Amino acid sequence: MKRAGMAERSLLAVFAHPDDETFRPGGTLALLARQGVRVQALTATRGEAGSCGDPPLCTAEELPARRERELYCACAALGLEPPHLLDFRDGHLAEAETEEVVSQVLAAIRETGAQVLLSFGPDGLSGHADHVAIGRYAAEAFRRVDSLAALYTVAVPASVAEALGMRQVRAVPDADIALAVDVSAAWEAKLAAIRCHATQLSTSPLLQAPVERQRRFFGTEHFVRAAAHVGRDDFLPDALKGYLL
Repeated sequence: MKRAGMAERSLLAVFAHPDDETFRPGGTLALLARQGVRVQALTATRGEAGSCGDPPLCTAEELPARRERELYCACAALGLEPPHLLDFRDGHLAEAETEEVVSQVLAAIRETGAQVLLSFGPDGLSGHADHVAIGRYAAEAFRRVDSLAALYTVAVPASVAEALGMRQVRAVPDADIALAVDVSAAWEAKLAAIRCHATQLSTSPLLQAPVERQRRFFGTEHFVRAAAHVGRDDFLPDALKGYLL
């Protein structure tokens, strides 16, 4: 059921690969959609440089189409609108022409009427070059659109990374976290979305970890408020107030 005043609110999640919209922020996106916020993922590549699964679920030639289907499946599982899928080369996003990528992000902002953007921060969460690049393009798009209220980036606080021994994650100081979202209410939806990305399941060791460890990482989602335009309506804290820790 849509809450009053939420129907016109819109968030665009700008990411590099199919599965980026699910593994870190998927529960939050699902909760926002349930509040009546229009949520759409913009995905810059088809993930053709990723895993085919272990054991393989498709050939390398079939992987782009397979991951596109997985993306649509995950967005549906989370209750999001169908994704906006671009066609940049996986693994080479940093080499793309900045204006070409930013112009397509700007077009999606206009189409969705987005007031809030979500993407990766400068470190790409894991240091992945594509993550760093799409975060940079999203930040540039935000800078150009005064009607946008806020740019949030996915994050892992240092305390969580330390507790879980996650040395591959570029953690941020706990004090930098603007929103810590308990996604227990969307746990089953998030798990369903994760399962949609079947080719990528073997790439996440946490999915083979005990449930308690999975819950510690996947069950709370953290975000940095990376930028804001004064006087604009950053609706995210209000839309998520029943789920904030």
